Order: sequence, then C-alpha cells, then structure tokens
Amino acid sequence: MHPAVSVIFFTVTSGAGLGMIFLLGLGFPVDASALWVFFVALVGGGLAVAGLLASTFHLGHPERAWRALSQWRSSWLSREGIAAIATLVLFGIYVLIWLVTGTRHQLLGGLAALGAAITVFTTSMIYAQLKTVPQWNSRLTPLVYGGFALGSGWLLASGLGTHRAPEIWGIALIALAWAAKWLWWARAGRSRLSDTGSTPETATGLGFIGKVRLLERPHTGENYLTREMVHRIGRKHAARLRMLALVFGAVVPVVILAIVGLSDAPALFNLVAAVSMLIGLLAERWLFFAEAEHAVSLYYGHR
Repeated sequence: MHPAVSVIFFTVTSGAGLGMIFLLGLGFPVDASALWVFFVALVGGGLAVAGLLASTFHLGHPERAWRALSQWRSSWLSREGIAAIATLVLFGIYVLIWLVTGTRHQLLGGLAALGAAITVFTTSMIYAQLKTVPQWNSRLTPLVYGGFALGSGWLLASGLGTHRAPEIWGIALIALAWAAKWLWWARAGRSRLSDTGSTPETATGLGFIGKVRLLERPHTGENYLTREMVHRIGRKHAARLRMLALVFGAVVPVVILAIVGLSDAPALFNLVAAVSMLIGLLAERWLFFAEAEHAVSLYYGHR
C-alpha cells in the first residue's frame, strides 16, 4: 500500500492527542494554574484535531468529508468521525468546568476518556476489518493502535503535568505497546494473500485453465490502483526503518524515563522522550502501510 503522509500524520498525532485526553479524563494529575491546565488540555485536543484535519487531505474532495458521517451503520470511518466529534465536545465541556470551578467533573471526564478509547478503536478498525489486506486483518491491530496512543499520550501528559508521575508506569506502557507491535510484525511476516484464498487465478477467474501469469499490464500509465494499492519496499529498507522505529520509539524514551526516574531531573525531560517516540511511530506507521499487500495487486502480477 502507498504510505500517504497525511494518513501517517493523522494516525500518529491524533493517537497521541486522544491518549492524553483519555488520561486527563481519568484524572491524570495536573496541579497547576488555570492557564497551564488550559495549555495542557489544548495540546491534547489540538493534536487530536490536527490529526483529524490532516486525514481529510488524503480525500479527493476534502470539502465533502462531512458526508462520511452519514454512513455510520456500515463504515468504521464514519463511526470514527462521530466518535471523535463527541469526544472533543465532551472534553471541551470537561475542561471548561475544570477551569471555571477548579474541580474535575468525574462523570464528564470518564465519558471523554471512554470516547477517546472508542475513537482510537474505530480508527484501528478502519484497517483491521479489511480482509483484502491480510497484514492488517488482525485483532492485534486495535491493540497496537491503543497501546501506542496510550504510551505517547502518557509521555506528553507527564512532561506537561507539574505533578511527578512514576516513570515506571510510562516504561511499562511503552514496553507493552512495543511487545504488541512485535507480535503484530511476527504475524504480518507470515501473512500472505494466498492464505486468504486469494491468488491471480481466483482474482482473474482463470484458474480453471491453469496457472496465471501477467503477459502485459492492462494499461501503459499509472492509475489510482497502481499508485495507492500496489507499493513495494525493499527488505533492506524495511529492516532499517524498523530499527529506526524501535530506537526512537522504544529505546530512547525508556532510557530517558529511566534517567528521570533515577535522578532529580525534572519531568519536563519526558517531553524529549515524547518527541522521540512520535518520530519512531512515524517510521512504524510508514511501514504499516508500505509493507501491506492489497488483493488488487494480484491483477498486476503480484504473487
């Protein structure tokens, strides 16, 4: 699959923002002035909004994006949009009450946290429910999306919060998220289109004749399918990007958290760990799309 920059940015930044909203809604400590509380909430909500807006850039007609909300009965994309809007509205009301009264409304916060979790889940299901892409079609996909959202959200919230949060929690969240991703990679490496029963013979309907091979492409130029659905990446480049994702997304954040936890370094250093993890997740998400094999590639001679 072609890795679109807008979708990569969307899934990473909105995940981090929704992870922050989830934690703040559940009462993640932010003992500071009203101005700082507003800033922390703005970072979480702003990342979520920025990611959702970026996702519209991948559409042929971004101005018609609102129409997707009407297909909630059958479309995970539509459900994601509705869940995101509801979550942001609830979170906005929650923060407003927090700023005015100085107290945190537990019910509203819990609903905002639930909405954030549902939004991340619906985002992951856009890909996990696609049987045409065997690498994505897994129960591990929502687990990976949720784990990374929570891990990156925790780093941001702990770095901006004035109350010192135990760094061991962040290390545990990051470790669990990458453990799920490692299992996802192991499964994806074994997944093939042929495992789902899809082959060039079934795709063309010519299997009764014998083995099918591509004699000539059906057209001389590029089209939407070849640009978006048929993409290949060399194993050497994939291995380097995977190492880059692990170093910046896992090793560097854990080392920083360990140093902060064992010293008197301010929690603000956790923001460095957050930036590092987001860089690693950009590489991880690029591979998520680039290594995926869509069934439509069978029409173009891919086995």
